[in-house]
Amino acid sequence: MTTVQTKADRLALIHQIAEKRRHEAARKVRLAAIRKKTNFLKKSMAAQSPFAQQEKVKDKENELHWTDGSKYAKKYYGETLYETTRFDNDWGDY
Repeated sequence: MTTVQTKADRLALIHQIAEKRRHEAARKVRLAAIRKKTNFLKKSMAAQSPFAQQEKVKDKENELHWTDGSKYAKKYYGETLYETTRFDNDWGDY
């Protein structure tokens, strides 16, 4: 800590502290501007993200979604399905 002996020393110390506070205030203003810009960029990038678009699609019901897998397989694979799955339950006790 600086000890003040004369009026000139006191004024010099006040000037030094004022400069320091001015620099700190300017630094805070710059940091606030950077934070504002990066938050805006994060939000805009998140809106453009494919994951954000997928979440929007999840809210809607997919009209092409099959809820009955066996019905779909029978309709589109028919005989192939039967031939590939007919022995599935014939495992025996080995």
